[in-house]
Amino acid sequence: MTQSSAPFLPFVRPEIDDETIAGVVEVLRSGWITTGPQNQAFEAALSAFCGGRPVRTFNSGTATLEIGLRIAGVGPGDEVITTPATWVATSNVILEVGATPVFADIDPVTRNIDLDLLEKAITPRTKALIPVYLAGAPVDMDRLYAIAKAHNLRVIEDAAQALGSTWHGKRIGAIGDIVSFSFHPNKNLTSIEGGALVLNNEDEAKLAQKYRLQGITRSGHDGMDCDVLGGKFNLTDVAARVGLGQLPHLERFTQQRRKLARAYFDGFEGGAAVKLGVGLPVRDFEHTNWHMFQITLPIERLSISRGEFMEELKQRGIGSGVHYPALHLFSLYRARGFKEGMFPHAERFGASTVTLPLFTQMTGDDIARVCRAVNDICTQFAKQA
Repeated sequence: MTQSSAPFLPFVRPEIDDETIAGVVEVLRSGWITTGPQNQAFEAALSAFCGGRPVRTFNSGTATLEIGLRIAGVGPGDEVITTPATWVATSNVILEVGATPVFADIDPVTRNIDLDLLEKAITPRTKALIPVYLAGAPVDMDRLYAIAKAHNLRVIEDAAQALGSTWHGKRIGAIGDIVSFSFHPNKNLTSIEGGALVLNNEDEAKLAQKYRLQGITRSGHDGMDCDVLGGKFNLTDVAARVGLGQLPHLERFTQQRRKLARAYFDGFEGGAAVKLGVGLPVRDFEHTNWHMFQITLPIERLSISRGEFMEELKQRGIGSGVHYPALHLFSLYRARGFKEGMFPHAERFGASTVTLPLFTQMTGDDIARVCRAVNDICTQFAKQA
């Protein structure tokens, strides 16, 4: 192993400016730190970003998916089709509302759900679709919604990673059915923890508010009623102020990420890693916000495992991640009858993907350092023919 003397480069680091930090201090001093005026301002700003559509914030992108399903009327007896190549929350929320998750394999090139397989998976019990925009890259939205319309299905877009992405010039969130965003610290825009749900009309927005806080509706100074079973999913004003500070910088964040992604492609071009068979993502600078830069390892051509490969990166002062293991192979889903071989593309991707550092404070030199490390490790541990 080569121990690095350079500063450690994590795979993600949020960028929060001094003005936002000062704004959080003001919120803390104001005495109103739970859901209040900052949250309302954040929702209004997100609504404007999404073309004026109603937006409601929540304390996580998991909550937004669950509430999106409930608003769509999904429950026991229903099936929801999604991808196995995603964070497990995407399918856990289907179970949470009492429905049945149905998986369709991914396209090995785009790494998103294969829409041909999605359509084949539709049955009379199918109620909704949850496409996932992996690393910020949307699926073919025109095809997706043509399928949904033909089969009278609701769509809850798992756009957790796609804030700032577009489809043919239209922002994700400004089009479509119900759209779910996440503001986790590893996302392109963060509110520390949090998420937002983009809805179709004010009736859906009012229902989202009920689900967000115990199903309560207030009227006047003392009127209160509860007519649906809600939860505790509200976003604090402290978190909302962070999000408000981030949103004006989102376009700059996106352009910087695209610049860094281009540097990755340039850095890997013709190198030892690509020659060995390391897979790169689709080179798309029209639609994706480049939330992540994920490579796939040719495990069969390396004398080390993926975990050992990541340890080699760590020894060189470089962080990495795995996004995501094929979720149908987790114990919770094996117990429901899923097993190896059912979705081979997702399984191969999940077993070989490595997420490399990508965040706005990185420089071209940082990218070159990562590319050198990946190339060096591939050279050092390539199996001899």
